[in-house]
Amino acid sequence: MAKLFRAAIMGPPGSGKGTISQRIAQSFGLQYLSSGHFLREGIAAKTEAGLLVKTYVERSMLVPDHVMTRLMLPRLEQLSGHSWLLDGFPRTLGQALALNNLYQLDLVISLNIPYETLKERLSDRWIHPASGRVYNMGFNPPRVQGKDDITGEPLIQHDDDKPEALMARLRHYKDVAKPVIDLYKSQGILHSFSGTETDRIWPYINSLLSTKMHTQPSDTCQAQTP
Repeated sequence: MAKLFRAAIMGPPGSGKGTISQRIAQSFGLQYLSSGHFLREGIAAKTEAGLLVKTYVERSMLVPDHVMTRLMLPRLEQLSGHSWLLDGFPRTLGQALALNNLYQLDLVISLNIPYETLKERLSDRWIHPASGRVYNMGFNPPRVQGKDDITGEPLIQHDDDKPEALMARLRHYKDVAKPVIDLYKSQGILHSFSGTETDRIWPYINSLLSTKMHTQPSDTCQAQTP
């Protein structure tokens, strides 16, 4: 049986993590786990962790590590026989260490996108709050302006996607992400990609994953080969 492959993707708001994650999931058959999706799902389902999350979200506070790990780690246990890709978790060193205690990641992708590009993308970004579907007026606009394609409900723009809030968000991301990036760098599993266009970064990520996943041992004999 082929070895399971576990990966995570990191990047600041607007870096294209969601788009690249979906391409990876489709191209390589990985289960895609977005922490944002599970946060919304937990809140909607009124699970114990979801209700806890809601108290932080309603106050525009960051969800603490112990709540995030309580939400995400049981999901991973349910996927014990699957290869997966994490997006949005681990976000902090505490979360990364909690994940490390249970799983050894094979690969971490870090996206480095220039500030001007992020500012442009986020100022064009509109969201359907109930589902988390994201539209971009530049390259992925809704069919009807201001309306979600599926439900027809109004789209909103988050206050923290507005340029005046963006610099603070990026600064916070860098501060929190640095120790996580350093940890994965020290483990030799971090691969960074820079650029302004997802379509230009994607071939390099695709090539890296093709190499990594094809070199995963598929039987005992290969596993013993140096």
